[in-house]
Amino acid sequence: MSYKNIFPATTRFTILFCILISIGYSSNVQAFSYFQNAEIQNNINYDEYNGVVVNADTNKPLVSATISLNETNISTITNDEGEFLLKVPKDINNGKITVSFLGYNDKVVSLSSFNNQKIKIELAISVTELSEVNIDPKDPEALIKAVMKRRGANYQNDHTIMTAFYRETIKKRRTYVSLSEAVVDVYKKPYVSDKNDVIKLYRARKSADYKKLDTLTLKLQGGPSSTLYIDVMKNPELLFSEDILKIYQFSFDASTKINNRHIYVLNFKQRPYIKDLYYYGKVYIDAETLALTKAVFSLNLKDKNKASKLFVKRKPARAKVYPTVATYNIDYREKDGKWYYGYGRIDLVFKVNWKKKLFNSTYKLNIEMAITDWKKNIDNENLRPRDRLKSSVVISDEASGFSDPKFWGEYNVIEPEKSIESAIRKIQKQLRKLN
Repeated sequence: MSYKNIFPATTRFTILFCILISIGYSSNVQAFSYFQNAEIQNNINYDEYNGVVVNADTNKPLVSATISLNETNISTITNDEGEFLLKVPKDINNGKITVSFLGYNDKVVSLSSFNNQKIKIELAISVTELSEVNIDPKDPEALIKAVMKRRGANYQNDHTIMTAFYRETIKKRRTYVSLSEAVVDVYKKPYVSDKNDVIKLYRARKSADYKKLDTLTLKLQGGPSSTLYIDVMKNPELLFSEDILKIYQFSFDASTKINNRHIYVLNFKQRPYIKDLYYYGKVYIDAETLALTKAVFSLNLKDKNKASKLFVKRKPARAKVYPTVATYNIDYREKDGKWYYGYGRIDLVFKVNWKKKLFNSTYKLNIEMAITDWKKNIDNENLRPRDRLKSSVVISDEASGFSDPKFWGEYNVIEPEKSIESAIRKIQKQLRKLN
């Protein structure tokens, strides 16, 4: 059954993304198990290239910068500290990578320049001068209409199979209380297709809740399906429904560049008389092709009760739970004149207030998924229903435990930042005590 034109955009989205809160203590760390593929671990057929991407003027790290291996579909992104690790097949040791970030000039770096060391890659801010285009820059609504009209021409029309890395974390204040990671295969349908993309779980690992969480157990429902659903050009009903101009008002922001291409920036927010909870944010539009290349948006959370009903599927009766932040980020990449999903991220903050307790608890939830490789699905291969990862999945329930640093083998993943590495070290230390 399609929910289009039945529920507001926010309702349809949060059907795929909820939190489950129940009373109980953390699972014992002894539940950990090792999950390894000995063949992958013993036959290393790739080289690793490690670096950090920073602003050339300020030396500040650039978060979610794209690192692409030229003449391939292999890529990764930087973490919250600007660091990356790219795994490249050994037979491409003479290749080059392109590093790109919104508002900066691209930089091409030879793999030979790494010389088995971590290198710093500095990107310079680009100076933007937009050339003339056919859209009147005084009419943002005409621009967004043109973007939707060219959706079929600008985005992939092929069936593809994408390899992606997924990570979800839950923090109580500054402490990680849950950490799950997975490599998945995404069976992506053409952008003009009404059929849903489907996901296959290839490999996963998780932490146990190694500290008591105020007798609470938080779980995220939706997993990789949530980061896939914010592909607003594949699922335009999330933001760009038929009634978009009735719901949102648009305005121009300062233009910028991405991948050395001129970019229009549009601000949008729901109209004052709209009472349902909708979004506000920015969309980035390629000035030449009118393809949407990036979207950053947040959910209006002014009505706490409505927001809580949208996100919280189950909770204890004596606890009030409501979101204070709900932010979404989607990036597209271009290959041979066609754009495709590259990276999705969701950041949420929830407050838990207990009756007859002086202090409340704050939890930060983050999920992100990056496409690290893809190929055309020439034979239109599909997954049997029993092999598909359900949109209602709790990914931490599907995973085993953490293992050694070679766990992911040749797969590209998002490098963990230092706080995550610290959490992993604690987990591994507990594992060693148990053995």
